[in-house]
Amino acid sequence: MGIAISAAIALGYSNIFVTAPSPENLRTLFEFLFKGLDALEYKEHIDYDLVESTNPALGKAIIRVNVFRHHRQTVQYILPQHHAKLSQAELVVIDEAAAIPLPIVKALLGPYLVFLCSTVNGYEGTGRSLSLKLISQLREQGAKASGADAKEGALGRTLREVTLEQPIRYAPGDHVERWLNNLLCLDCADDVPKPPLRLPHPDECELFYVERDTLFSYHKASEVFLRRMVSLYVASHYKNQPNDLMLMSDAPAHHLFVLLGPVDETQNALPDILCVLQVALEGQISRKLVMSSMSHGSIPQGDLIPWIVGQQFQDSEFPRLSGARIVRIAVHPDLGRAGYGTKALELLCRYYEGEIVNVLDENDDGPSAVAADTDGPRQQNDRDQQQPENGEAGPGPGSQLLSEELKPRSGLPPLLVNLTDRRPEKLHYLGSSFGLTLPLFNFWRKCGYRPLYLRQTPSEVTGEHTIVVLKPLQSPDVEGTNWLEPFVVDFRKRFIALLGRNFRTMEPALALSILAPKLVFSEQESQEGITGGITVAGVDGGGLLPHDLKRLQSYSNNLVDHHMILDLVPALARAYFCGKLPATLSHGQAAILMGVGLQQLDITDVEKSLGLPSNQVLALFSKSVRKLYSYLLAAKEEGVGRELPKPKEIVLLPHDKDVEEELEEAGRQIQGAIRAQLQPEALREFAIEGGDEEFGDALSKDGLKAGKLVSIKKSVKASAGSAKEAGAHGGERKKGAKRKKLGGSGKGKKRRQ
Repeated sequence: MGIAISAAIALGYSNIFVTAPSPENLRTLFEFLFKGLDALEYKEHIDYDLVESTNPALGKAIIRVNVFRHHRQTVQYILPQHHAKLSQAELVVIDEAAAIPLPIVKALLGPYLVFLCSTVNGYEGTGRSLSLKLISQLREQGAKASGADAKEGALGRTLREVTLEQPIRYAPGDHVERWLNNLLCLDCADDVPKPPLRLPHPDECELFYVERDTLFSYHKASEVFLRRMVSLYVASHYKNQPNDLMLMSDAPAHHLFVLLGPVDETQNALPDILCVLQVALEGQISRKLVMSSMSHGSIPQGDLIPWIVGQQFQDSEFPRLSGARIVRIAVHPDLGRAGYGTKALELLCRYYEGEIVNVLDENDDGPSAVAADTDGPRQQNDRDQQQPENGEAGPGPGSQLLSEELKPRSGLPPLLVNLTDRRPEKLHYLGSSFGLTLPLFNFWRKCGYRPLYLRQTPSEVTGEHTIVVLKPLQSPDVEGTNWLEPFVVDFRKRFIALLGRNFRTMEPALALSILAPKLVFSEQESQEGITGGITVAGVDGGGLLPHDLKRLQSYSNNLVDHHMILDLVPALARAYFCGKLPATLSHGQAAILMGVGLQQLDITDVEKSLGLPSNQVLALFSKSVRKLYSYLLAAKEEGVGRELPKPKEIVLLPHDKDVEEELEEAGRQIQGAIRAQLQPEALREFAIEGGDEEFGDALSKDGLKAGKLVSIKKSVKASAGSAKEAGAHGGERKKGAKRKKLGGSGKGKKRRQ
């Protein structure tokens, strides 16, 4: 890199910046820079000068080189955290890039030429986070930039990779370096086995337990199998160190499993490893130790998941459960998304739930059974702890580190043990902890694991948030698996509250996957939600005011801009993602609602994160608000309807009589009422005394012919009052007849005239 910088100076580059974790890491770089300047016949103090650091802790490290042969040129050291000062840079050289946190390395990239250099192999290797996470992204961007439709810009840079295979600390073929690489498996990155010619279906594969005593026995076949396992570790994980090999071999709580395809017994060869699982047993912590640690606010080393969950939820019972943390799951790099990792986790879950048949006697607990929970202290120092820097460790109870004799072992058990030949430990859950990314989280969620904890600060190495996921197991000690649900609900509430703060920059798709809200509701569920009442808490803790609903109505009718309701969107989003608004939304609408409401992003930021144009984002946002307002309005109308007085209900009883009887009875009642209204005195003068004989005699006298009248005697004589009345009426009738006769004659006279 130093020679490359000297060549850049000869080509006229003026502002060159060099960065590394510390200026002391650049001694070799500046040494080769000066050799390059000497080859170009640059003279110190005449063509250039150098500036050393005045900090005693840096030991007079060179931090600046000023070149002034043709024009002013500068090679300046800058701390990686000061990437904001690179606005005038023409060339940026990043040495030991893998030792710098990945987010800072990404921030150092800009619209200028960038040289990245890092040691990724050997005892000075710093992990593969640079190659697995950053270089792969740059390759994808470079492939897009080289296409015909590539756009010009900062992301359209060209990536060129140069690999130096020559050793820098040893001579080529040095026996000491070869011994060191073989001992610590440092060169396994190049020994990744080829995938099998015939890929078996995941249902045809079996999970085997790896006997570690045989694996690290230095047998020839065991060494080949170990290197294949470590090569999968290195190829699939960004962080590997020699301490991982020590955990695999000596940690008492760690166990190894491998997923293998069908074995051809006719061939004398090792089976192909499709997936490797490393599991660490955790939990079963005594109540006394839990209460002591929680009262002091400290977390002992080891037992990662029990201590984190117990501290975050202040639950003293969870650490007493027994569980297993999946430390590593490594799949062959050429067999990604083939279902082998999912199958390995499924078989591991079935194994610890006791579904795989065990040939051992059920009454024999065996050496692998987990001890019962007691109140005595438990040794936690042997789990997931690194050895002291001086390499010394005091002997503990039962320790054989000082008395064990190192010699070749004989009578070792088989390397691979069938799960049916080994009794599983009694566990209550399986869990894992990893850096949060969308593909990785979707993988664990598909396998049935649910999030319980998300670290609020990102990792300094990768810039990712650490997440803890759990899956409960069927256990005879715990009834059902619903004990995990309260932890999940509590985590979702915390995550919703922190989306606008610590997780504000999280991608909406990733945040939506973590929340996993219910987006589709049936009509019955929606109606039940409306009937039960919908409460949307405002800023003051109360419900929405009528003016708020009026604003939502105006926005739903496209009468106002979205800025008019931005203060109401957080309350609507919280109510929706907590399940209080049973409205059916699409994934795009839910992502936009979460970005604007929970993460409180501007519409322009949502456009960038989702990669959608502004008009489409606003259209989807408007549809989501319109749906939510419709349910709020329906719930409001339902609430008002419940407060109105209820009308009296009319109760209809069955009839005791049929219709004909009711009609006859009603007729009789009507006739009786008519008779009661008629006066007997008024009808007495019309009464007829005759019976059937009188009517017969009258009809026989031809009374009906030629319009003659029939005369029959009255039954009673009219009283004096009635006679007077009849006479009065008769007089009136005579007068009326007389007037009628006179009127008629007058009219007749007029007609005759």
